[in-house]
Order: sequence, then C-alpha cells, then structure tokens
Amino acid sequence: MDPVIPLDLQRMFLGEDPPLFLLEILLRIAIIWPWTMLLLRWIGGRSISQLSLIEFLLVIALGSAVGDSLFYPEVPLFHAMLVIFVIIAIDKAIDHAIRRVQIAKRIFDGRPVEVMTNGVMRVSLMGARQIGSLELMELLRLKGVRNLGSVHRAYMEPSGQLSVFAADPPLTGLPIMPPVEAHDPDRAQVGARCCLNCGRLGDLAADCPNCGADNWAMVAVPAPKLG
Repeated sequence: MDPVIPLDLQRMFLGEDPPLFLLEILLRIAIIWPWTMLLLRWIGGRSISQLSLIEFLLVIALGSAVGDSLFYPEVPLFHAMLVIFVIIAIDKAIDHAIRRVQIAKRIFDGRPVEVMTNGVMRVSLMGARQIGSLELMELLRLKGVRNLGSVHRAYMEPSGQLSVFAADPPLTGLPIMPPVEAHDPDRAQVGARCCLNCGRLGDLAADCPNCGADNWAMVAVPAPKLG
C-alpha cells in the first residue's frame, strides 16, 4: 500500500477514482434518494421524539445503507435498495405492533416512570431513566414550574418528554427558580427545611432519608401554581 502524502489536494477533494465516477455518484443519488423517500412516505412521519430505541437503531442502519450506497463504488445499488426496503419494512412492522399489541408497546416503547410525587423527587426511580435532580428541575422550569410543591405527579414518558400534573392546592416545597439556594426570608416558614437535591421536607441536622444528601434550604409557602 502506497504511503499517504499529506496535504495531497487531489486525494483530499477528488480521491483516486476517475473523474467519470462523479457522474456515477449523481446517478446513484438520483436512484437511491427517490427510492428512500418513497419508502419513508410509506411508514409515515413519526418524529424523532416518538421513536423507540429499536426504531432509533433502525434509523441509524438506514442512514448507513443510504450513505454508503451513494459514493462507495463496491456497493451495488440493488443491494442497497434491498437493505433500505427491509429496514423500513421492519420499522413498519414495529409501528404496527406498537399500535395494536399492548405487550409490544411495552417492549419497544417502555412505560412512563413516576419521577415526582407530592413535590418530592423519586430519586430511586429517576435512576432508571438516568436523569439527575438538576436535569429534572430544568425540565420542570421549562413547564413553568417555580416550586416543587406545585407538582402533584410528574412522569418521564418513554419518548423522553415530561408530563406534569399540578397540585391543588399547592404544597410547601422547594423553589427551583435560579439561584435555588436564594429564598425570600419573608416567605419562608419558620423551622421548615427541604432537601436541595430532591425537595423532601426534613430535619436540618440529619441526612435526607429520600436521597441521602445533606444540603437543606428554607422552603417557601404557599408554593406558586403551575404557569
């Protein structure tokens, strides 16, 4: 094998294939692109946020099959078209099973995970979705939540979205508007503390029984409602 010549512009921009191969690339694009678009119209338009893990892997495989067939001369077009068809057919079958079979939906999509109950984060269940308390606070703020006591239940959906149900009436809870540590002393309930990590009410002198953290803050009452 010949040694690589650094900064060889011919190799960098045109490679070692003959110039006519550029026309072949255009022909490959003219065949593979419409074929792929036709099959994608067949499966419909699910957004990325709705894809299950297996479907996401199929999308990666589809991207590889389409991309490789466009400029690798050793990849026959018929082989690439067959691979693209089979991948999309598998995705179509999975989508059909998810809509009609409850067990298949659980297998491919999973179930919602309850990450908050009555203003307190469920740290043990949050680990199943690999989400930390700071990330959850950010998602809650994006939903208009200013205080954990405003939340009755919160669920992390299989799609990665967060579903929030308001507490009525709001409970005493941890304000999460930055900076989290800074609370209005005029609105703080004397003697009430809550964990800065999960929002559970507790004793300042002990570790949090819910998450084991030892950072406490004064809580605000009443907690603002959801925006």
